[in-house]
Amino acid sequence: MTMDSVRSVLTLLLLAVLSWAAWDYKDQLVTVRAERDSAQNEAAGLREAARITGEYLATAAANDAKHTEELSNALKTNQDLRTSVGTGDQRLFIQASCPAANVRADSAGAGVADAGAPELAANARPDYFTLRDQLALSKQMILGLQDHIRSFCTTQPTTTGTAP
Repeated sequence: MTMDSVRSVLTLLLLAVLSWAAWDYKDQLVTVRAERDSAQNEAAGLREAARITGEYLATAAANDAKHTEELSNALKTNQDLRTSVGTGDQRLFIQASCPAANVRADSAGAGVADAGAPELAANARPDYFTLRDQLALSKQMILGLQDHIRSFCTTQPTTTGTAP
């Protein structure tokens, strides 16, 4: 073999290796680009999910804060009423009617003086205030659940991103 033929064979061999490497590089480039695009779409979907979750958490926190404050105010009102009744500044009246007693004229001392409006007995007052506190708590729990249902169960999340 002459030097020119060896050089030609080596040149052809080198060209074949370079062509094969370029072809393989092109396939790898296509694969890597597809993987990159898939990862970008997945990242966009995760960002959108995080945004929606953040909105839901903010709404839930606002609802919770609102109802917690309303419950706190109701319990404070009940405590203020309890204190006022305890000090005698206010009285707890019950709605009742007392029928007039039949007083005969011949019975001595049978008449009763006007006793005033009917009032809640002192031993029943703690139960009354406990019921008021429980009613305030139940009311805020129900309102909170209703807000939760309106906020999360009846609306569909809006998506602005593209689906992967």
